[in-house]
Parts: sequence; C-alpha cells; structure tokens
Amino acid sequence: MSLYQVVDPATGDVVKEYPTATDEQVEAAITAAYDAFNTWSKKSTVAERAALIRRVGELHTERKDELAKIIVREMGKPYDQSVGEVEFSAAIYEYYADNAEKFLADEPITLLEGEGSAFIRRSAVGVLLGIMPWNYPYYQVARFAGPNLVLGNTIVLKHAPQCPESAAALQQIFLDAGYPAGAYVNVYATNEQIAEAIADPRVQGVSLTGSERAGAAVAEVAGRNLKKVVLELGGSDPFILLSTDDLDATVDAAVDGRFENTGQACNAAKRFIVDESVYDDFIVKFTEKVKAAADNLGPLSSVAAAERLDEQVQSVLATGATLESAGERKGAYFPPGVLTGVDPESATAKQELFGPIATVYKVSGEDAAVELANDTPFGLGSYVFTTDPDQALRVADKIEAGMVFVNAVGAEGAELPFGGVKRSGFGRELGRFGIDEFVNKKMIRIS
Repeated sequence: MSLYQVVDPATGDVVKEYPTATDEQVEAAITAAYDAFNTWSKKSTVAERAALIRRVGELHTERKDELAKIIVREMGKPYDQSVGEVEFSAAIYEYYADNAEKFLADEPITLLEGEGSAFIRRSAVGVLLGIMPWNYPYYQVARFAGPNLVLGNTIVLKHAPQCPESAAALQQIFLDAGYPAGAYVNVYATNEQIAEAIADPRVQGVSLTGSERAGAAVAEVAGRNLKKVVLELGGSDPFILLSTDDLDATVDAAVDGRFENTGQACNAAKRFIVDESVYDDFIVKFTEKVKAAADNLGPLSSVAAAERLDEQVQSVLATGATLESAGERKGAYFPPGVLTGVDPESATAKQELFGPIATVYKVSGEDAAVELANDTPFGLGSYVFTTDPDQALRVADKIEAGMVFVNAVGAEGAELPFGGVKRSGFGRELGRFGIDEFVNKKMIRIS
C-alpha cells in the first residue's frame, strides 16, 4: 500500500494511490530546485517573478471548481469552504505580485558617523523545503510559496500523505504558469527522506505547518544542520467574552470561529472564556447553535482523526466534565458539541481538540479571563469580545499569542502576518513579514 493515497473520509473508500518517491526521485527534486536557483532565480527580475506568481493566482481562480472538488474528496472539507480556500489562495498570490517590488526595494540605513551611504538589499537564499498539512492543502502552500518564489527562492514541497491529488494539481499550476522545471517541485517523500533532505547542504531552510511532534522532529534535524526553520504548529486559541451589546451576533461569531473547516483549524477558537455577567445567556444560545451546526459540517479528515478526538472527549468526561452533543460519532463524522465543567488543570484541557468540540469556561472579571487564556502551552491566535475599547487593547496586550482579533473572527487577510509563540511555533507567514523569513538581508556600505 502506498503512503500517498486519496481516501474519501465521507465513505472510507480509497479513491486513488500515488507511488511514494524513491530516494533517486527525492535527489532529483533537490537537484532540479538547486539548478533552478542558480539559473532562473539569479537571472530573473523581481518584476518577472511577480508576473509568474500573478499567473499562479489567476490559474487558481480559473480552476477553482476543479481544485475545490479535489480537497472535498481528499479531506472532507465542505465544497463552499473549499472554493473559499482556493479564492483566498489566489488572493495571496495576487498580494505578493502587487507588492513584490515594494517589499524587496533597497532599504536605506542612516549612518551614525562617516561619509557615504549604506543600505539593505534583500535577496534569495536558495532551495527551501516546505512540509505542509492536510487541513488547508492550497492555502498553506500559498502562504509559503507566494512570497518565496517572488523573492527568488526555489521550492521542494512535501504535502501530507492524504493530499497527493491536490499536490499534483498545484505542481501543474506552477508549470502552466510558466515556471521553469525545478522552481517548484512536488515530491511524495517519506519522513526519513525528508530528514535527509533537510541535512542536504543545498537546502537552505525549512517551513513546516503541522503538529508539535512533527515540528520538534524537523527543528531537531534542522538545528543539527544549522538550517533556518519556520514552524506553524498547533493552537488552543481562547475566545474571551467580557461584554456584548448584541449577544446573538457574538454567539454567531463564536460558532463561526469554532466550526469553520469542521473545527480542524489550528487558529480556530477552541476555549470559550466567558465572564459570569453574560455566561448563563451565552451558554444557552451557544449550545443551541452548536447542535444546529451539525447539518452544515462535513466529516473529519479521517476515521482515525475522529477516533483521536473521541478519546480526548471521553478522557475529559471521565474527570467530571459535561458534554452537550448533537449525536453520536459515525465513522469520520463527529457531532458538534459543547464541553462544560472542564478542570483547567486536567491533561485534556492542555491539549488541542482538533474537531467540532467547544470548551466553555465561566470566569469572574478580566484578570481571571486573561489568566485562564494564557494557561496553555500554545500561543497562536486569540479573540477578545468586549464593548470597552480600552479593555480590548489592555487584554490584547496581556494575551500570550502571536495574533489577537478584537470583536471579529475570520478576519485573516493576505496582508496580515500569521504565526504564534510558545509551543505554537515561531516565524511569520503572510504580509510583509512573510517575505522576510528566508531572505539574505545583505548590508552594503559605500564610502
């Protein structure tokens, strides 16, 4: 059985298998990327590279129906959300096409003494290795490939084993956009082959989006080989509700923040921390809306993912928590539910629940809310809902996270940097900061 295969989570059927790469194929991928860096990258201009990445975005738009249907069968994402992911990916490529020359323009430095001038000139570093997850097969690649191809880095891309069809579709898009062979190379590699690729002296950096365990393993190999790493790992993002003048709208935001992509998003709102002044009304309306959401959710990415979530839920129920659920698990379909009475110090409370389960806590006041919000090993995103703008900024300053959204969910954008702190990883993607990770900021001093 091949490591790379499309298994429809809705049915459990194996749709298609793709052959796992041989060692020779992985070596050929790295060689092609290295050769492309030394030819295409060094001879092309920023404007030429921006035009290519713009075409990538256009092809996403032209093929969005086809691309969306692929990930519906690969990982169970509802069709409308799949289309939305493709459209957002296209917007990311367009953003870097529009801003490439501005982002990569020489940056002058004011001299403290002496005559002459100095400036920073940004340039590519070489071959980069991307290791991507299954939950956003196009968007995750866009965050990594968009800025780095505009910069002039070349890419070897290993996708999740359950996403070989979307991986192949992306490879074709880059070729059809006009990129030379080797500028973007998809490879169906094993973890062992990837470890060897990280150690290869031609590879200059690694970007991984995935689990803590995968991040730690990649960082260990990269560290031994002195390679730059960007890690976007898990999250247990708090949704802090302190006050509201429209509870129904806030409940809708809470549901949207938790259940997009059937709850399988690292930056989804997962822990709802509600002030006692609004808790009783919130929990009634929220639970009702969560149960009703069952009709709009797809399956989890696999039966194994549903089983893992079920084990976590049963573990926390054994400690005395209560679950209000829309039904029973059936294969990869996991009913949405609300957990209350969870001990914040329990083992499961410190874990990420990757699926349609929301945990709700009652707190008394701002300080208690912030303390509970920060009582997690993760620090990716966070959400603060309050009618007091001063309180919003005060709480935002206190939250230990890479991102804070005030009175909004789903407000991500191509221009907004994405990333976390603590065990959620390090480095940033998207925005101006996303193009500044794998770059040589060369200082040039002229007397």
